Amino acid sequence: MRPAPRLARTALAAALIAAAGASQAAAPTQDKVLAELKRLAERVEKLEKRNAELESRLAASAEPALATTAATPAPALAQRVEALEQANRDLAAGLASDRISEREPELAIRLKAIEERTNSIGAPAKLATALEGISVEGSVAAVAQHIDGDGRDSGRSESQLSWRGDIGITLPAGSVGRGEGEFFTQLRVGQGDSFTGLRPTFTGAYNSLAFQTAGGSEETYAIVAQAWYQLTMPLGDDVESPHSLQLTVGKMDPFVFFDQNAIADNEAEKFLNNVFVHNPLLDSGGAVGADSYGFTPGLRLAYRNESDSPDWWQASVAAFGAGEGARFGRSFTKPFVIGQLEYGRKSFGFDSTYRLYAWRNGQYEGFDGSVESASGWGASVDQRVHEDVTLFARYGQSTSDHTAFDRALTVGAEIAGNAWGRGADGVGVAWGWLRASDEFRDAAPTLDGYGFNARGAEQVGELYYRWYLNDQLSLTPDVQYVRRAAANRDAKTITAFGLRALYAF
Repeated sequence: MRPAPRLARTALAAALIAAAGASQAAAPTQDKVLAELKRLAERVEKLEKRNAELESRLAASAEPALATTAATPAPALAQRVEALEQANRDLAAGLASDRISEREPELAIRLKAIEERTNSIGAPAKLATALEGISVEGSVAAVAQHIDGDGRDSGRSESQLSWRGDIGITLPAGSVGRGEGEFFTQLRVGQGDSFTGLRPTFTGAYNSLAFQTAGGSEETYAIVAQAWYQLTMPLGDDVESPHSLQLTVGKMDPFVFFDQNAIADNEAEKFLNNVFVHNPLLDSGGAVGADSYGFTPGLRLAYRNESDSPDWWQASVAAFGAGEGARFGRSFTKPFVIGQLEYGRKSFGFDSTYRLYAWRNGQYEGFDGSVESASGWGASVDQRVHEDVTLFARYGQSTSDHTAFDRALTVGAEIAGNAWGRGADGVGVAWGWLRASDEFRDAAPTLDGYGFNARGAEQVGELYYRWYLNDQLSLTPDVQYVRRAAANRDAKTITAFGLRALYAF
């Protein structure tokens, strides 16, 4: 039935040609028209022929497929469908469990392997996100020291070995308005004390690093040394404002925030003698009023101005527990109060810091055992004068009675080892002068344990060489010298030798 349309179209073309031929005499120009119609008829004929060939090929290719479908029995098709459904069930069961079994479909095993691999890659990233903002620093230091017999009541020399470990952890503590908070805690552990049976001296300790409980050196002792919260609030509309207010509250070391010094405030790395670690009147003299280990609860407020960066200045004031208050023994009464002004600047490209402070302790214990208020003032300066040389100086003066010494001056320097090809090494040298108070001079001949002629001042010297083995480990030989201990003109010169090993990270 399909050739009919093709024949009709061919007949129509022939009729058109015949009609055109009949009218050929009437119009000579119609020859071109007839030629064109003939050409079109030939093209239509070719197209119809090509269409017929394509239809024949299509029919021939469809017959084998129909024959194959007809030959496939219904049970075989059902079996194939059932097998596919069972494989789907096995895959679902395998993916429902986190365990990998060799009986599972291969696709399930591969999917689980990819998932486990993805989780293992993502775990470090999740851990890094969780630890963001957390910093940890720590150190372990050991000190071996020997003091000659002139420094002890027995007249016999003594050797001591001690160690101490510190871990400090800083944690982010969220935001309060535009202010950022942080929480700091320090754990301290140690064993071994400084020298025992010493003759009277103003020097607080030859080994400021020693840390031991009253139970003795057989016990390894650990405490939470510090635990405080600090909020830093920018002032003004700009978060990056150079003006900021800082609030700190908790158990802390007052010397972290007051009487700081670039080269004379870290017994684990710098000077070991207590008179060079902090202001002698505050620490060795006991005016700070902290507990037996140097810590106390307190509240601090500070204002910082960096509008003239790199120069800056800061004003701060704090109240700390004193006496029983420092040991959480009773309420926060008669505290140790201190205020400080500090200024930092660059002089000829070198950093320098100047600090001036004054204090009052409502529960100061004097050399004679009396407890009353005491006050004083002091200054701490560090000035770098060369790429390899930094100088420091401290001065303190008491304005109250019952202090064993009422004035103290310490000066010193640290020299980097670039000159001899050891840039990380350092040489430290310091000298101290602790003047006996008039009241102590008058009472010394009659005081129990003293009974000597106190005049003038105690003089202390220290020299060390810090030898860096690598970025974490250093060894520091140290020698100390005390002349006229406790301002006693009759006292023999005391010499103490030591070696400190420090591992820090």
